[in-house]
Amino acid sequence: MRVYNYQLSIKYHTLSFLTMKHIILFFTLLLAYVGPIKAQFNTNRLMISGRSALYYEDYVLSIQYFNQVLTAKPYLYEPWFYRGLAKFYLDDFSGAEADVTKAVELNPYIYNMYELRGLCRIRQKKYDLAIGDYDNALRINPQNQAAWYNRALCRVEQKDYKQAQLELDTVVTKWKKFAGAYSLKAQICLAQNDTTAADHWLDKGLEVDPYDADAWTTRAMISLSRSKWKDADTYLGKAIHLKPKNVGNYVNRALARYNLNNLRGTMADYDTALDLDPENFLAHYNRGLLRMQLGDDNRAIEDFNYVIKMEPQNILAIYNRAILLDKTGNLRAAIRDYTLMIEQFPNFWNGLSRRASCYRRLGMIAKAELDEFRIFKAQMDKRQGIQKRWTNQQRKQMRRRSEIDPNKYNQIVVADEQTAEHEYKSDYRGRVQNRVTGMEPLPMFHLSYIQYSSDVHIYHAFAQKVEQLNNASPKSPRIFINSLERQLDEHASRLMLSRIDSLTNVINRTRDERKLNSVLLRRAIAESVAQDYEAAVSDLNTSLGIDTTQVLALWHRAYCQAMLNEFDKSRASVSGNDMALKALRVIADLDRAIQLDSDNQYLYYNRACVRLQRKEYTLAIDDFTRAINIDSSLAEAYYNRGLARIANGLKSDGIADLSKAGELGLYAAYSVIKRVSTGK
Repeated sequence: MRVYNYQLSIKYHTLSFLTMKHIILFFTLLLAYVGPIKAQFNTNRLMISGRSALYYEDYVLSIQYFNQVLTAKPYLYEPWFYRGLAKFYLDDFSGAEADVTKAVELNPYIYNMYELRGLCRIRQKKYDLAIGDYDNALRINPQNQAAWYNRALCRVEQKDYKQAQLELDTVVTKWKKFAGAYSLKAQICLAQNDTTAADHWLDKGLEVDPYDADAWTTRAMISLSRSKWKDADTYLGKAIHLKPKNVGNYVNRALARYNLNNLRGTMADYDTALDLDPENFLAHYNRGLLRMQLGDDNRAIEDFNYVIKMEPQNILAIYNRAILLDKTGNLRAAIRDYTLMIEQFPNFWNGLSRRASCYRRLGMIAKAELDEFRIFKAQMDKRQGIQKRWTNQQRKQMRRRSEIDPNKYNQIVVADEQTAEHEYKSDYRGRVQNRVTGMEPLPMFHLSYIQYSSDVHIYHAFAQKVEQLNNASPKSPRIFINSLERQLDEHASRLMLSRIDSLTNVINRTRDERKLNSVLLRRAIAESVAQDYEAAVSDLNTSLGIDTTQVLALWHRAYCQAMLNEFDKSRASVSGNDMALKALRVIADLDRAIQLDSDNQYLYYNRACVRLQRKEYTLAIDDFTRAINIDSSLAEAYYNRGLARIANGLKSDGIADLSKAGELGLYAAYSVIKRVSTGK
C-alpha cells in the first residue's frame, strides 16, 4: 500500500477554503457597495444591472453590462473590478487578473481589489505575486484576516513552512477563534511528518469549531496513514456530514471501510463518489476491483473500460479487464489484453500462464506451449541467477515502469494526490466554463439569408460590398454575413428550395450579364444555405467566368469549396495531395478577394481559418491579427487566434485571446480556458 501524501491534501484544503471564504467576502462587498459614480443616468443603470447579474451568477451577462460602462467611462475603476470578478467566477483567472490590475492602477487604495488579484494569481500558481498583493492588502487594512490566512497559504504552496508557521502564529494570536488557521498549522506539521504536533493543532481547532469539516478530514488522513481504519471511518463520516459533496472523502472512507471488511459500505461510497463526479478515475478503478471481488464481472468490466478510456496505457486496468474477459468467455479479447500486459512485463508469469490457458481453450496449442516454455525458461534463469542484458532504451522504459508492480494488480489503489473540488456544481447559466466543449476552431464567415445571432449579444456583421448588393436590389431578400451553421427545419427548407427555383426562373430569362451575375450569386447563397455546395460552386464559377473581380463571389466560393473539402476529408478515396490542392484553391480565392477588398476583416479571418486547419499557425495568427486590427469586436477572431497561439506553444497569449473572446460574448471560450488551464 502506498504512503498517503499529506502535502497534496493541503492543496485541497487551501482551495476549498479560498473559494468559500471569498464567495462570501465578495458577495458581501457586492451588496454593501453603492459606488458614487458621477456619470450619466444610463451608466449608473448599467452598473446596477451588471452588479445584479453578477449577484445572480449570470456572469456572462454581467460582463456585457460592464463592457458598455467601460466604453463610455474607461477611467472608472469599479467596472474594471467587477468585470474582473465576473471573469474570476468563470475561471478566467488571467483575464480577471488583467482587469483587476487596471482597477488597481486607477485606484490603488482598495484592499479588496488586491485580495481578488491575489486569488487570481494563486489559481495561476503565481504565488510570489499573490504574496505581494496580500502585502498591499495588509498595508491598507492590517486587520484583514483573509489576507493573513491567504498569504500563509501561499507560503505553504511554496513549501516555505517556517515562514507560514510564523504568519499563522500571528493569525491565531489575533483571532483565537479562527479554526481554519489551526487546521492549516496541523497540515503543515503533517507535511513535515510531525503527526504529534498535527494532533495538537487539530485538537485546538476542533475545540474552537467542532464543525470544521477540513479538520475532521485531516484527522482522518492521519488515521489512514496509521492504518487505524475504524477511526478514519468515524472522522470521515463527520467530515461528510458537514461537507456532503466532497468526493475525496467518500473515496477515502471507502478505503477505510474496505479494510474493515465493510464491503457494502465500500460500494456505497464509491457509488456516491461517482454520482458526484462521474469522471473520478480512482473511484472507477477501485469499484471495478470491488465488483470483481464480489463476482459482478460484467459491471466490473464497465468500470475498467471507463478507466482505460481515460488512461489507454493503464496496464493494471487492462490486465484486470483481461481476467474478467477470460472469466466471461471472451477469450480473444482476453488474449489481446493479456498481450498488452506481457509486452510491458515479458516475464510476468501470471499473465503468461493465463494467456496460455486461453490459447489452449481456443485450440491454439502451439502458442500455448510457447508461453508455457517462456514461463519455464524464466523460472530456470531465475534459479541459476541468469539475468538478461538490457539495452539503454530498455532501461529507460523500465525506469518509467518502475513504480508499477504487476503482482499488485488486484489491490485497492490509494490516491497519490488530492485535487481541489468545487464546493458545488451549479446549473446556473453563469457557470458556462463547466460546460463541455471541444477545441475545434469556429467556422468561417460566409454570405447567408440567415442573420447572425448570439445568446448574449448581437454582433452586427457588416461589409461595404454586401451592403451595396442589398441596396442594389431592395425588394430581394436581404443577404447577411454569418458564421453560424444551422440545420434547416422543414418549413425553412421548403422556403429555401422555393427561393432557388424562383432564382432559376429569373436566370433562365436574364440576358444582361451584369444582372445575371447578381442573380447567380444570390442563387449560390441559397444553395449553400440548403447545403448544396457543389451547385453553389458551379454557379459561382459561372459568375466569375463573366467577371473575375467580384469580391463577394470569390469570398463565397472559397467558403463553399472549404465546406466541400471538409466533406471530402471523411472519404478514404481522397488523397492527402488532393486535399492540399483544394485547400490552396480556397486560399487563392481569398488572396484574390483581399487584393480587391483589403479592408474586409472577414476575408482575413477566413484565410486564417484555412491556415489554422493546415497547422500553419504563424500565418494563421498573422491573418487573425489583421482581422482584429480592422474590427476589434470580432470575437471569433480572438477565439480562433487563441487556439492557434495555444497550438503554437503560446499558452498565456492564447488564454488572453480566449478571455477577450469571452468578454465579447463568446462564452464557450471560458470552457476552453478551463480545459487548457487544467489540462482536462
